[in-house]
Amino acid sequence: MTAHSSNQDVQLGMPQLPAPDYPADVRARLEADAKDVVSRYPDSRSALLPLLHLVQSEEGFVSRTGMRFCAEVLELTTAEVTAVATFYTMYRRKPSGDYQVGVCTNTLCAVMGGDAIFEDLKEHLGVGNGETTEDGKVTLEHIECNAACDFAPVVMVNWEFFDNQTPASARRIVDDLRADRPVEPTRGAPLCTYRETARILAGFPDERPGAVAATGGAGPASLIGLRLAKGESVPARVVSPRGEAVDEPPQPGSRHRSSHDAPQSTSDSDPHHPSGPVTEEGE
Repeated sequence: MTAHSSNQDVQLGMPQLPAPDYPADVRARLEADAKDVVSRYPDSRSALLPLLHLVQSEEGFVSRTGMRFCAEVLELTTAEVTAVATFYTMYRRKPSGDYQVGVCTNTLCAVMGGDAIFEDLKEHLGVGNGETTEDGKVTLEHIECNAACDFAPVVMVNWEFFDNQTPASARRIVDDLRADRPVEPTRGAPLCTYRETARILAGFPDERPGAVAATGGAGPASLIGLRLAKGESVPARVVSPRGEAVDEPPQPGSRHRSSHDAPQSTSDSDPHHPSGPVTEEGE
């Protein structure tokens, strides 16, 4: 039931069934974790966001039971908790897959191929936006910018980066996920399930080997401005001009190449739409 329909039912005087509680052993475990989370904040209300991630790690989404738990622990109303849980897109409101596969379709990723990847995956998986495959493995969605524009087009799986993707490489990722084959992000921490990701976002340490040492970084295109500010020369080059095949994404651990062009004139960066010479008078 959506928040809108719930409010409408209340206005019409329709009775609301109370949310069920967790089993005693589950609630005791969550209460211990919640106590740890709340202790980090001077005001318990500030712990609401990580607590929502905590209950999401239990069921894979924020259920009515989870919101009731957060409200009781923090002494808030369920309406206050619901308002937050429905505002942020990282909180799921219904059961979803073990792996959230998000394709960035914001402007830059879209023009670099993100739209094509998203449409291809919808057909390949047989699902629409926000829907889950029948085996419960993959939920597909288009996502907003994740500040990785110099690696466009970007696909994210449980918020780990898969850079410079193509429709073919994205299909391989989802096929491997559904077949339980190892899948390694381009950079960052090793991939884990959505519930495990939610617990990490709740503020609990990732104790898997190699997870802490894993790092990401800015790509070459992001650093061009810094290099220019330092007086360094930046040679013009075209990595993936229009009309040519896009390179396969780099393998984990390899030197990453940007999808973007270094600064250059229009005629160099886009041979199909050359610009004419510009005179000093601007003619």
